[in-house]
Amino acid sequence: MFAIEVNHLTKAFHTYQKRPGFAGAVKGLFRRHYERTLAVDDVSFKIEPGELVGFLGPNGAGKTTTLKMLAGLLHPASGSAKVLGHTPWERQDAYRRQFALVLGQKNQLWWDLPARESLELNAKIYGIAADRFNRTVDELTELLDVRGKLNVSVRELSLGERMKMELIASLLHQPKILFLDEPTIGLDVVSQKTVREFIRRHNAEQKTTILLTSHYMADIQALCDRVIIIDHGKLFFDGKLGDIVDRFADFKLVTIQCELSNQQPALENISRYGEILEKTSSAITLKVKRDRVIPVCKALLDELIVSDIDIQEVPIEDVIRQIFSGNDLSKPSS
Repeated sequence: MFAIEVNHLTKAFHTYQKRPGFAGAVKGLFRRHYERTLAVDDVSFKIEPGELVGFLGPNGAGKTTTLKMLAGLLHPASGSAKVLGHTPWERQDAYRRQFALVLGQKNQLWWDLPARESLELNAKIYGIAADRFNRTVDELTELLDVRGKLNVSVRELSLGERMKMELIASLLHQPKILFLDEPTIGLDVVSQKTVREFIRRHNAEQKTTILLTSHYMADIQALCDRVIIIDHGKLFFDGKLGDIVDRFADFKLVTIQCELSNQQPALENISRYGEILEKTSSAITLKVKRDRVIPVCKALLDELIVSDIDIQEVPIEDVIRQIFSGNDLSKPSS
């Protein structure tokens, strides 16, 4: 059985469009014009138990709306979903005790209370025994390096510390499904790395199924082998992270190290091998079609006195950015 199974899920929102001016306001009293927006449009995917999947898309793509439906906070307009065999929006107790939703920009901790008291309240809600609660809190605060902050008021915690406490609060009841919506947003580099390592370790040890949204490609590259991309509510891609490069970027970056000032005649026509992305006094970087990388490298070695040559994949972040901007990645960018 799949941990998460989504079939043709659709969610529409209707927003009131006020007409301009006083006359428009008066008309709105008698007849209102609503605009229908498809936040999620016929999306289908399946996730195996224990998978850690990246859920990507630009702002407004429908990621958070999808997570909220899977958490039972929103009802879909059509379609179906099963999470651990349950229909989320039926909000059965048996389901609510098996998942957790962490929204990076929302608080679940009491703002004016020490973090420990919020955690103790969560423990009471989920019926967690005192010894298990203490053991879990000790372990998680140690892993996230916030043990010394348990008795500090939440409002006095840094953003990184608060985010770590939010994760601990969500994991107290040992959920089988974890929905993470921008868990590292706004965090400094050190806190981001700590949270990423914690998520990776928790997934590996507890086999928790995790669906992760993030605008930080470092999160996705560090944690996810598989990614699902949606844009304007529609499923755009579902597959291995590495396949994004193979499918949407059919070129590589070739950098040659050499003394360019002494080889100007040979360099005059180097653009015939690929688009020049960067040029310095000692190196030049070309964007070269994948199927031409080997012959291009051979030609460069024959024509130039090269001290070093480096071949790299296009950074996945650049590929995703171009996918979202609607650019054809098979064409050289200007």
